[in-house]
Amino acid sequence: MLVLMAQTTTPVPAGFHTLTPHLVVKGAADYIDFLKKAFNAVEIRRSPGPGGKLMHAQLHMGDSMLMLADDFAQEFHMTPYVEGNLPLYLQLYVPDVDALYNQAVAAGCKATMPVSDQFWGDRYGQVQDPWGFHWAIATHIEDPTPEQLTERQAKMFGAH
Repeated sequence: MLVLMAQTTTPVPAGFHTLTPHLVVKGAADYIDFLKKAFNAVEIRRSPGPGGKLMHAQLHMGDSMLMLADDFAQEFHMTPYVEGNLPLYLQLYVPDVDALYNQAVAAGCKATMPVSDQFWGDRYGQVQDPWGFHWAIATHIEDPTPEQLTERQAKMFGAH
């Protein structure tokens, strides 16, 4: 008689962190191609759905996962897809912010904040991709003390 033992699983799947963005986009397959070109994303999996849409896709970016799917609001009677200025930024830490920022702009992103050194210790810039998502790209360059942060912030915003 063959006895099968239950495999132990963890509450967070391998390769994931406890918080993982899951985006809904129009044209998910094209967006995957764009993310590969702009941000060096690596496609892990895609699951086709009805009508040529993608039901689910997983991409690896740095040490994190990004999940996405096409808009299925009509098919599954969900909240309608919203386009425009979404109130979120996807933060991406990389070894060379200048290089990836330029790569993202060359791939079609709109430069919205040029890369520069910031008071909190990051070299940091922002872009908006052709799908409307905002990306904050950074390289951490120093660890200021709490006193330095307070002083630098006050100086930046004109406080004495």
